[in-house]
Amino acid sequence: MSGHSKWHNIQAKKGKADAARGKIFTKLGRELAVAAKGNPNPSTNSKLADIIAKAKAANMPNDNIERSIKKAAGELGDKEYKELTYEGYGVGGAAVIVTTLTDNINRTAGDVRAIMSKHGGSLGTTGSVSYMFDNKGLIVIERTPELDEDTVTEYAIDAGADDVVAGDDVFEIYTDPSAFSDVRKYLEGKGLSFLQAEISMIPQNKITLPAEKLETFQKMLDKLEENDDVQEVYHNVELPEDEDEE
Repeated sequence: MSGHSKWHNIQAKKGKADAARGKIFTKLGRELAVAAKGNPNPSTNSKLADIIAKAKAANMPNDNIERSIKKAAGELGDKEYKELTYEGYGVGGAAVIVTTLTDNINRTAGDVRAIMSKHGGSLGTTGSVSYMFDNKGLIVIERTPELDEDTVTEYAIDAGADDVVAGDDVFEIYTDPSAFSDVRKYLEGKGLSFLQAEISMIPQNKITLPAEKLETFQKMLDKLEENDDVQEVYHNVELPEDEDEE
């Protein structure tokens, strides 16, 4: 997922076949289980509460969420998952950040490197592209006749958000990562539901690739998404809306 107006990425994911939906839920389930390990109570575990909100925004059923949290004490056992981030370049010099959750660092690093290399990209060093992105909390709310811009802006300001961007179909609320949990809880308390709720890497600027390179780049995104260890892919490429599904 990437960039501004990411809401349609989530919508596209929701419209995919059951197999793809299952893949998304599996990845969210791993995030939930890892976050819940040691403290499965979201009222005292803010990271877990944030991931539950992210899962709900992706339409993950409550039963799946509860099962994933229970796995923290059972199926995970002594297995240790590490959160690792890889930075690099796609075809055409595109900036790419890949976040992973893995129990085998060598496997994951090899897979990410191979996928990027096969599609004209390469891994870089830590910090090689992350300076082109801003780490922000992002909450996306559907725009409805009952929910006007003034109300959402007032809620967001009262909650401590940094910015509100009003689009034709959605409101995007941006926060400092440290304020994300508080803002999310405040908006939930106002009865709002989310199309998206997570801490994200937002590109400061986007680039446009020619058609041939764009097709190669999209294939790379698809392969990264298919990898079980990859949680999120962020980039600075302008994708056509009907293809923006990474």
